Amino acid sequence: MEAFGLIEHSKDVARHFAEQEYIAVAPDMYTREGSPDPSNMDSVVQTMFAVPDTQAVADLEGALTYIKRLPDSNGKVGAIGFCSGGRYTLILGCQSTNVDAAVDSAGGFIIQEQHTPQRPVSPLDMIPTLACPLLGLCGEEDPNPSPAQVARMQEELDKYGKTYEFRMYRHAGHAFFADYHPSYRAAAAQDMWHRVLVFYDKYRKA
Repeated sequence: MEAFGLIEHSKDVARHFAEQEYIAVAPDMYTREGSPDPSNMDSVVQTMFAVPDTQAVADLEGALTYIKRLPDSNGKVGAIGFCSGGRYTLILGCQSTNVDAAVDSAGGFIIQEQHTPQRPVSPLDMIPTLACPLLGLCGEEDPNPSPAQVARMQEELDKYGKTYEFRMYRHAGHAFFADYHPSYRAAAAQDMWHRVLVFYDKYRKA
C-alpha cells in the first residue's frame, strides 16, 4: 500500500492481480497505528514514520507465509509496493529469502539523511543483501525518489551484482500509477502494468 494506507486503489490493484489468476494479498500496514486522514498530510506523514521497519517486515513475512501455505500456491511469491510501499518492498527483498520477485514503484526515502529507532538503516545500505530480482519503476519528475537517487541505487545494484530492471518514465512524477489522483499518467501506468506482469512471469512462475 502507499502512504495513505489501504485505500480503495490498493485493493483495486490486488483485484487486478486476482483477475490475472494470481493469489493476491494487500496487507494493511497501519493496523496498529490506525489509518491516517488522507486529506491531512501531517497525519499521513506522522503515521507513515511511526511504523517500525522491523514491524513492517514481520507483517509482510506473515503474508508471505500465508500465501505459500495456500493449496493453490506454487510456492513462489512476488511483492509490489507503491510510494512508501515501494520502500517496504525493497526492504523486504533485502531482508527476506521468501520473495522471488520484487517491484518497487516510486519507493521514497531510499536514501535517509537521518536515522530513527523506527528507521535505523537506509534502504540503500541494505542492497548488498537483496535476495531476489528487482524491478524499479519511477518518474523523471518525482523528487522522492529523484532521478539522481534512482541512479545511486542502480550503482549499488551494479556494485553488488544484483539482478534488476529499471524504467524511468518521462513526463511522470510520483504516484503516476494512481488512477484516482491528478498525478496519474495513463500511458506510463499501462506500460508499467505490462512490465510488471512480464517480470512476474519471468521470475515468479518459473
